[in-house]
Amino acid sequence: MPLPFLTADRDLDTPAADSAALPHDEPDHWRRPYRPGPWRVGAAAVFLLLASFVLISAMIIAMAGSLPGAAACAVLGAALIAFAVRLLRVGVWVSARGLRQVNLLRTATEPWSAIAAVRTRQQPVRWLGLPRTVQGQSLIIERTQGEPLRPLITDHNGDFLSRPEAFERAADVLEAWAAEYRD
Repeated sequence: MPLPFLTADRDLDTPAADSAALPHDEPDHWRRPYRPGPWRVGAAAVFLLLASFVLISAMIIAMAGSLPGAAACAVLGAALIAFAVRLLRVGVWVSARGLRQVNLLRTATEPWSAIAAVRTRQQPVRWLGLPRTVQGQSLIIERTQGEPLRPLITDHNGDFLSRPEAFERAADVLEAWAAEYRD
């Protein structure tokens, strides 16, 4: 029994699939046009594993009778879980309303009308977000007014390191969204 919703054997030859940048029914919902990379998912999994150990230790400390220590461990475990979830949400999100760049501590949203161009550029980029820079590609947004935004995605960040095809696909999809909704 074929399950086309689980495979790539869907009917992608229809004109509706070719006409939209992301062929979804609801373009007003915020969605990430690419999958989180293995570095980002791995780091979040490590933080969740650490949070589970901290929460187990909070339970052991609570059973031993030290409630302030258990509360401190529980708060630390909850903070680690929140950090892991936020780490998974980091990236670029698009909708018909605009483009949203989510970082660990802040989120910037630009409406499509404020964006002049979305293009790929060769420049020094950070390796996995660390201070070390290497030569690579980044997706730049130029605003209609003001200075350009910081690079949206790079080929050396946690989503695209060692995956140049995924970076090219994501850059093409983001450029297609900009071309479709910037009008």
